[in-house]
Amino acid sequence: MSDEMSTIAGEPTDVILRDGSTLRLRAPLAADAEAVLDFFARLSERSRYLRFHGFPALGPKLVEPVLDPDWDERGALIGCLESRVVALANWVRLRDRRAAEVAFTVDDAHQRRGIGTRLLERLAALAAEAGIEQFVAQVLPDNRDMLDVFRDAGFDAVRELAGGEVEVRFPIAPTSRYRERVAARDHVAVRASLRPFFEPASVAVIGASPRRGSIGGELFRNILAADFTGSAYPVNRRGEPVAGVHGYRSVAEIPDEVELAVISLPAEHVPAAAQAALEAGVRALVVISAGFAETGEEGRERQERLLELVRAHGARLVGPNCLGIASTSVRLNATFAPRAFPAGKIGFSSQSGALGLALLERAEASGLGLTSFVSIGNKADVSSNDLLEWWEDDEETEIVILYLESFGNPRGFARIARRLARRKPILAMKGGTTRAGTRAASSHTAALAGSEAAVDALFRQAGVIRTRTLDELVDVATLLSAQPVPRGRRVALVTNAGGLGILAADACEAAGLELPPPSAQARAALAEAMPAEGSVANPIDMLGSADAGSFAKVLPIVLADPGIDAVIALFVPTVGVDEEAVGAAISRAAADADGKPVLCAFLSARGAPASLRSVAQVPSFAYPEAAARALGRAAERGDWLRRPAGTVPELDVDREAAEAVVAEALARSADGWLEAAQARRLLEAYGLPLVPERVAASPDEAVAAARELGLPAVVKSAAPGAHKTETGGVALSLADAQAVRAAAERIGVPVLVQPMVRGGAELLAGAVQDPLFGPLVAFGPGGVLAELIGEAQFRLAPLTDLDAEELVRGGKAGRLVAGFRGTPPADEDALVDFVLRLSRLADDLPEVAELDLNPVLALPDGCVAVDARVRVARPPQRRRAKTW
Repeated sequence: MSDEMSTIAGEPTDVILRDGSTLRLRAPLAADAEAVLDFFARLSERSRYLRFHGFPALGPKLVEPVLDPDWDERGALIGCLESRVVALANWVRLRDRRAAEVAFTVDDAHQRRGIGTRLLERLAALAAEAGIEQFVAQVLPDNRDMLDVFRDAGFDAVRELAGGEVEVRFPIAPTSRYRERVAARDHVAVRASLRPFFEPASVAVIGASPRRGSIGGELFRNILAADFTGSAYPVNRRGEPVAGVHGYRSVAEIPDEVELAVISLPAEHVPAAAQAALEAGVRALVVISAGFAETGEEGRERQERLLELVRAHGARLVGPNCLGIASTSVRLNATFAPRAFPAGKIGFSSQSGALGLALLERAEASGLGLTSFVSIGNKADVSSNDLLEWWEDDEETEIVILYLESFGNPRGFARIARRLARRKPILAMKGGTTRAGTRAASSHTAALAGSEAAVDALFRQAGVIRTRTLDELVDVATLLSAQPVPRGRRVALVTNAGGLGILAADACEAAGLELPPPSAQARAALAEAMPAEGSVANPIDMLGSADAGSFAKVLPIVLADPGIDAVIALFVPTVGVDEEAVGAAISRAAADADGKPVLCAFLSARGAPASLRSVAQVPSFAYPEAAARALGRAAERGDWLRRPAGTVPELDVDREAAEAVVAEALARSADGWLEAAQARRLLEAYGLPLVPERVAASPDEAVAAARELGLPAVVKSAAPGAHKTETGGVALSLADAQAVRAAAERIGVPVLVQPMVRGGAELLAGAVQDPLFGPLVAFGPGGVLAELIGEAQFRLAPLTDLDAEELVRGGKAGRLVAGFRGTPPADEDALVDFVLRLSRLADDLPEVAELDLNPVLALPDGCVAVDARVRVARPPQRRRAKTW
């Protein structure tokens, strides 16, 4: 194994157990010999017998084989809790080098907590990176616990009884069933670890000063003012009382068990306070204090020390540099917000405390309430991914709102969000949307991609509703908290002002909504219910004289129309019309809308009347543009919910051949463009159709190649990574040998010679490895204007069959594929297969940093790439700090 792999494998990794505590996994070093021997000595006789199938002598020779694993012939991990070894797992490569024998041992005091399964997950992942494909275990028949670990892990294990032992064999490549089991274990474990944050029975505020205006003191007073259902304890240096509550000098002095500790101290004092709390048994910390990673290197090191301390004690951490946490189920307001949060149905997480407060103010003004609010700050430990796990099973939370500035584990976010979004809408606003860093991109695909393309792809595939402004975020939340998701995009506008209807119609079109005319039956009914001068088209204009009775007659007719999916009621106050009565009429109609959402834009100086909530909750918006935009986002959710999940298909590829090409290139350079022959071998290994070509080292060879492949011909530069059009390195439609020779002489050998392929739409397909999000697949209009048109769409690999179909059929590329201005339609199935193979390549080979296939000719009976540029680079080493 390479030194790089050994370094990665030896890094500590933290896992969460089913009881919510965390466990540190790492490779055992020579310095751990005494600790490992002590671990074996603490085992009961039965556990030692089951592990070794006997009673070996307890001495250095027993532990030497597991120390300092090379991760080639042998691998090993120990599990540590508070610096004490409580578990060990190891593998030894067998004669069949694709297989390894594996064994596990867990301290008797810590069995049945899921430690063995977590060890197996991590050990299998590391063994797979070493080229091992199968684990073999020799287990005594009465070692039921170990047999259960293999059974429950999710691997397809085969058991055979031989010689008084059970031999268990199983492939360690992760299958969909295995991934589902891991996700289920993660879900249970993360929720257990977060319970003390959302449902604590007791809270201590460390740094709660009796001085008014201090953050710690005001935060403690907020807990009291919110009428927290549990016990609250102020902790300060002198043990002074705060707001009449007896104070303590440390958490250890508190006579009762403390489940949650909130720390508000100068940054340099936080680690000591955290250690004291952890040693007193606290397993949930919220660190309000700033002065950590956000301040520079010194703060970053302080944050790392804090996290190491928390993990070593099996605890969890929110923050540092955060506003705090609130949970209405126990009336907890452990924040320094100016007032308590109203109860409701929204779970809200914000990476920015100040922006979180601003959003809360705006949400409260709109009548929205919360189940919980978490300011994650620097998110050293607890992140939005963890919070999604909590809110998934929280019956009170019906909508999730996220303000994000960065992602720690985008793939984990996508997996969890996709599952949660099937049940509850997730609204997200992403800060930091600039494209800095893409200017230096050297391929069309990389130039078109960027962090925002990756974020859009992530949210789209996971079913997350992305909003661009705070107002839009609150508007969409207001709609989804009160009304059902529309079944489609067909909207009816019912108004008492024609101009307002026109503005609303424009806004609906901009939001991707449709305004179909009412059905014939509905038009007839409307004609009887409305003045003759009114309009029964869409918008439906009832004229300025419309009153509550008008809305009461018209809205039920429109809502009964099977060709309408949602209604926006528009009202401008006029003389003599009772606004409260109009609101009540709209509310009554919405209550009998048969699952269709009803929205209102009530343009009154007095605001929306309370009567809009008298029967059904009808959300009201200040302007029709806001209502249309919110409905458009809700329609996006409806589209996603109706979309099947899709599957990642199995493809016949030669991964080993592709890996050999990459290894050959990286042996020559750690970062560089593949030569034409190498790129062809790589792409052919994944079954991507390429135009035939030859490499010619002289003009004579170019002429011979053109005659072999057929005229007319194309001659291109064979320089690795060259932008051929920009550099004049391509000559097309060469009809005879003389033209081929002249082109080869002008471009300069070596050159590539291809037959000229005519017809078909020019498309771009490519992939780029985003440093955070991983492989990103692009598809869009191609040719020399690809970047100018800029209409490529992106998806995160691996793509499902439906993801690939959406790329091929969507956007401007979809119009080209369908046949544009009289051109014949292209072969969609061939293009979908092409995109799926490209996705598989990008997902399998992280060393492929940029891959540009431009143009790809989409033909009526297939597709073919006529130019390829591939850059390979060693992927950046990523620290595996936690696995959930």
